[in-house]
Amino acid sequence: MIKVTYVAQDGSATTIEAEEGTSVMQAAVSNDLDGIVGECGGSMMCATCHCYVDEAWEERTGARSADEEEMLEGAAAEVTGRSRLSCQIRLDPSLDGLVVHLPEEQL
Repeated sequence: MIKVTYVAQDGSATTIEAEEGTSVMQAAVSNDLDGIVGECGGSMMCATCHCYVDEAWEERTGARSADEEEMLEGAAAEVTGRSRLSCQIRLDPSLDGLVVHLPEEQL
């Protein structure tokens, strides 16, 4: 199992364990985590799973794709250099302990 910690705007943190191959969005939604909506179910048709990858993890999660970049233009919250669609981050053992921060709003 791979642990992911989601940090809400108020600073509260929730750690979830997920299987390899699960996306950061799927792990959040299947555990009813507030702050990740995942309205399109992970098909990159919305930006309701927007998150900010913690600075310490940026290199390991990789760069966002051109399609992801385009979809983030419709995100409800500010997009920064650390913004990602959590549906596009697949968990593998190298991401065990990943920390992502949640935006103020998704819709």
